[in-house]
Amino acid sequence: MKRRTFLQATAGAALVPGALFAQDKYPSKPITLICPYGAGGSADSRSRQIGKLVGQMLGQPIIIDNKPGAGGNIGTEAIAKAKPDGYTIGMGNFAPLAVNHALFKKLNFDPINDLVPIILIERGPLLLTVRADSPFKTVADIVKAAKAAPGKLSYASGGIGGTHHLSGALFEHLAGIEMIHAPYKSGSAAATDLLGGQVQMMFEQMYVAVPGVQAGKTRAIAVTSKMRSPILPNVPTMAESGFPTFEVLNWQGLVGPKGMPADLVKLFNASANKALQDEGLRKTMLSQGNEIAGGTPEQFAALIKAEMPRWGKVVKDAKIEPE
Repeated sequence: MKRRTFLQATAGAALVPGALFAQDKYPSKPITLICPYGAGGSADSRSRQIGKLVGQMLGQPIIIDNKPGAGGNIGTEAIAKAKPDGYTIGMGNFAPLAVNHALFKKLNFDPINDLVPIILIERGPLLLTVRADSPFKTVADIVKAAKAAPGKLSYASGGIGGTHHLSGALFEHLAGIEMIHAPYKSGSAAATDLLGGQVQMMFEQMYVAVPGVQAGKTRAIAVTSKMRSPILPNVPTMAESGFPTFEVLNWQGLVGPKGMPADLVKLFNASANKALQDEGLRKTMLSQGNEIAGGTPEQFAALIKAEMPRWGKVVKDAKIEPE
């Protein structure tokens, strides 16, 4: 009898780790948030801000793991291939989720089928800027000059296929003009040469562009959102400047690997929505010219599905190829 009881106990013990894990309150250990871009950039800083707030709510630290490279593909692939147990999530960005499927010949992940949208965090419009002493004061001035001298004007970007580049390519297409694209290794390097006069214009991220405008070093020509920016209310939109369909927003949000349990997706969504109500975070995001998002996983999924064909067409029409 004792021997039978012992065997039953040891047989049951083999199941204990799984049983205990299933009964443990989630999360029972630190969570990793993969950022597909390097330290110090906007994706990294937002990952850390959101990660800190959500981690405090869940009672476990969220550790940021930067995996930059290949236009965000390396880090996004790592998110897609992570174990779907809720202990690895990531920051999904505009480029790897909506552009790179058309830009790269091969992706090792499918933005739709290999990732689970959790929540859209923010949208960030860009600002078309020129040097303060530039003769261009409106979008119409640029179009007129570009048509008078095809292939002479140049615009800078932080690299091929990024929002700076795609904004310029979309502008060329809609305006029926031809300009020179000058790609740099980073947005800051591109902005430096804009100030130096090596290029005539640039579609810059708002948080980078606004200080230069306020310091009188650059001039704001137009913003790429549908509505004017609250921090530059006197600057018209591209839509107001003669291009009603022109809209470019560099967005990002949390995603998880395929198979992530629905209850954990719901938990992260609710926690992140609450984090977006934090006064300090909201102040930071709004001061950078970004639009605070939030919402449901389904809304984020719908955005990704809508953006993929739109930017795929821009890449195809402009014949953009990766470096």
